[in-house]
Amino acid sequence: MAHDAILEQLRRPVSPDEYREIRDTWKRHSIAEDARDIPGLMSTLTPDCVYELVQTGHRWTGHEGATAFYLELLGAFPDVVFDLTDIVIGPQGVCEMADVTGTHLGSWLGGEPTGLPVAWRVVIFFPWDPNARRFRGEKVWSHSDDPVTLAILAGGPV
Repeated sequence: MAHDAILEQLRRPVSPDEYREIRDTWKRHSIAEDARDIPGLMSTLTPDCVYELVQTGHRWTGHEGATAFYLELLGAFPDVVFDLTDIVIGPQGVCEMADVTGTHLGSWLGGEPTGLPVAWRVVIFFPWDPNARRFRGEKVWSHSDDPVTLAILAGGPV
């Protein structure tokens, strides 16, 4: 992102009403994810949203892409649980950290299911679009000290 774009984000004002709207939209998004409610998830995203796994470079665009991302994630880890550990909400969007657990029961990024339980940490940034009043997607960073889990998350051989 260009220097000017970063300065614009830092200078973005926020009202208490907009803060509540961002927070409420993130809550709706999280509740929909926990309920495996794909239409509910899409209602919190801009039509041109982008989902990005920063480490691997995988990207999904638009509601069709975001739906494909969620169907693959929830198919690969059907029992996935995000245990929120930190959250920051501001006019730029939401940044959350969570401990994630699940069982690798389906294909993920082309990697075959292992049946193994996995645990990792995740940081997710939800950029806010102040005009559309929705999130522009998610930028996801994942980490684990376990090399097998890292291989699974990258879609590589275990």
